[in-house]
Amino acid sequence: MKIKQLSHFTKTYLLIIFTIILTNCKTNTDVITPAVENKNLVSANLLGTYTKDDLIKRATDLFGGTNANPLILSLIQTSIVKSSIKAYKVVYKTKNWDGSEIQASGCLLIPQTTEALAMISYQHGTIRTDADAPSNYLASSEAYSIGSIFASNGFIISCPDYIGYGASLKSGSTPYETHPYEHRASLAQASLDMTRASVEFINQEKVNWNKKLMITGYSQGGFATMSLQKKIEEEVPTEFNLVASSCGAGAYNKTEFMKFLITKDAPKSIIYNSTYIWVTKTYDKVYKLNRPMTDYFKEPYATEIQKNGLNADLKVGLNTMFTDAFKKGVMDGTDTKFLDAVKDNDVFDWKPKTPTRLYHGDADPLVFYFNSETAFKAMTAKGATDIELLTTKGGDHGTTIQDYLLKTFTFFGEKR
Repeated sequence: MKIKQLSHFTKTYLLIIFTIILTNCKTNTDVITPAVENKNLVSANLLGTYTKDDLIKRATDLFGGTNANPLILSLIQTSIVKSSIKAYKVVYKTKNWDGSEIQASGCLLIPQTTEALAMISYQHGTIRTDADAPSNYLASSEAYSIGSIFASNGFIISCPDYIGYGASLKSGSTPYETHPYEHRASLAQASLDMTRASVEFINQEKVNWNKKLMITGYSQGGFATMSLQKKIEEEVPTEFNLVASSCGAGAYNKTEFMKFLITKDAPKSIIYNSTYIWVTKTYDKVYKLNRPMTDYFKEPYATEIQKNGLNADLKVGLNTMFTDAFKKGVMDGTDTKFLDAVKDNDVFDWKPKTPTRLYHGDADPLVFYFNSETAFKAMTAKGATDIELLTTKGGDHGTTIQDYLLKTFTFFGEKR
């Protein structure tokens, strides 16, 4: 569910983009006030204008400056960075997980060109600090690195923060407390309304959008993308010209996933455990189960989780931390309230109409391969005709990102 620390993967991301030929900035704090008729857009704050030279320097620095591979340096300067871009922090209206109205934020990247451009809604992977939210546009965010290169190559990029980051982060709270992690409905709603606000802004600014929309994300971003796709196709099918969906390594089959976590041995790591503890706590809150942690976890784990949350020092297998009563209730089906909450977040068993690509490594130890495999089988059984499962043999959650990016750019390049 998590893309590892972005700094660890940034070079790999950009190298893949470079191989298929598909920044120092000036800042401006002026706020652009939206037109009165806008329904979602509240404001757009220009974060910076990034010239081709800015982006070339940013990309070059990521590869070691003048010590970078000469071929990479050449591709950066001649083929990859095609235009300057502008980055905006967008604030917009959406709904929280409880249905209440709320203001959220995201990052909008616009190439500075007169060419007709397609738009990509880019859903980010798991982040644990607000600093990594797209709208902050810091070097650690996917919007800053990957999003900027996408945009410079000729795509409008809309990157939602999600609820619990940026403008929607409650004062004095942390994302772990306020972000409804892996909650299908709120991820889809926040992403949809960010896309709507982006459309309102580019129409206001008369950006040459060709009306095509593509959506993509990896890990939590893959789950968010699938959730967004389902919402668009089933609830607002005529609002956008959705031409492509690319979903990487998402946890689409939550029901089977939860049963797997309960019965199988898992990696003994703090990061692994905290990810799924976060999911459990989110569903407990969102679906108003309001159970004490001791209903889910044995001691001393329950106390440690309650005290330290995401930073709980738990280096045992996740399945050994669950109480026997909780595991029994899930496996024999008697814990109906929790199982209903989990099932409400399944997003694998439906029929997509949009051309859809699923990417997953068959050795993924974090978001298991069966999530994409069962989604592909279920969608095909329901009659989906333009869907492919592209498997990276031996790929784990990190190494499969390479294939995901390469094939997504090829896929989107054919659709724009």
